[in-house]
Amino acid sequence: MARARQERAEITRQAILNGAAAAFDATGYGSTSLSDVAKHAGVTKGALYFHFSSKEALAQALVEEQQQYAELLADVPRPGVQTLIDMGHRMAHGLRHDVRLRAGVRLVVEFGSFGSPDPAPYSAWINAIRDCLVHAQARGDVQTGINVTDLANVLSSAFTGLQLTSHVLTARKDLDDRVTDLWRFLLPGVVPPRRVSRFEPAGSPECRAELGLPPLSEGESDKA
Repeated sequence: MARARQERAEITRQAILNGAAAAFDATGYGSTSLSDVAKHAGVTKGALYFHFSSKEALAQALVEEQQQYAELLADVPRPGVQTLIDMGHRMAHGLRHDVRLRAGVRLVVEFGSFGSPDPAPYSAWINAIRDCLVHAQARGDVQTGINVTDLANVLSSAFTGLQLTSHVLTARKDLDDRVTDLWRFLLPGVVPPRRVSRFEPAGSPECRAELGLPPLSEGESDKA
């Protein structure tokens, strides 16, 4: 009985998070009420308050979820430049197909634009990117004169800008192409010339297969 209650409670909690994500993604934090969340989730306000004490607590849970993408970088055995390229494409895919990721990213951007912005989500991404670049530089895949912390800041900011612009212009339909363009232009300035051809701006074959993207033919592959 106790396990059944726990399972029901978890199902309800996930439904609330899904409902909150749909509401935040549609209208943003400021325009979303707890009544909106309960309606999207198909639960009563009492059930909502049992799991989350406030709208802020719901938003924080979704923000923390999107940071799990950054944590995936720490699990890669030999992280490096292609790891970051592939993560950009995974994020692009997630922003198109995962409402909870979209909501979490939107909340991070909104919270950074008013009030007292929380630097933690940005710092988590910058640190995760920097750690990949440290490994890459040690292997000779990033030019020795580059400050990897500065580059991590640039990459994090660039992706934020890319996805926002893509959202406005194409509802993120072109985000994979924009991520490819980002790396196509950046790689020659980041990677030693003799190593540039090792990396695929459009994503590694394994990454593309995982995301259901078509394999690149030799002519389509656009290495920098």
